[in-house]
Amino acid sequence: MSTQPSSAGPPEFDARHFRNALSQFATGVTIITTRLPDGSFLGLTASSFNSVSLDPPLVLWSLSQNASSLPVFTGNSHYVINVLSGNQAMLAERFAMRIPDRFEGVEFDLSHTGLPILKGVAAWFECHNRSRYPEGDHVIFVGEVERCDAAPQSALVFHNGKFVATAPRKE
Repeated sequence: MSTQPSSAGPPEFDARHFRNALSQFATGVTIITTRLPDGSFLGLTASSFNSVSLDPPLVLWSLSQNASSLPVFTGNSHYVINVLSGNQAMLAERFAMRIPDRFEGVEFDLSHTGLPILKGVAAWFECHNRSRYPEGDHVIFVGEVERCDAAPQSALVFHNGKFVATAPRKE
């Protein structure tokens, strides 16, 4: 085993190289939903979702500090994390766009706290907005799960800059 530093990769840190390396990690795709002060809904696509704890039931996701929706998600008491199924790439793209009403023509039910649960998702988590941690150019949101449900099916993942549906494992 060599005790010399590795010469693999570029000699200086390069942000684009870092981003390219990160793109090799496949992540699930979610749409986080909440309500605006005027009663309308807000939703955005996020691939930064992860579990934190089973007891208490905690999950996390992150949002850019430059996002116009940051004050809404910071100030609201609840949000819903919708885990997209393999056939919902168009929904992920829609909620990533800057359009006036992302919910137009989108089917959903309302959660216990009156927030959108999108139809056809693989799972959803209704969360109390427990804590937030500014880190780098993002804010990490930790949500305490109050309710959840699942409809197991193929998943939508983001890998190498593209949405890809998983295939069921053949036994």
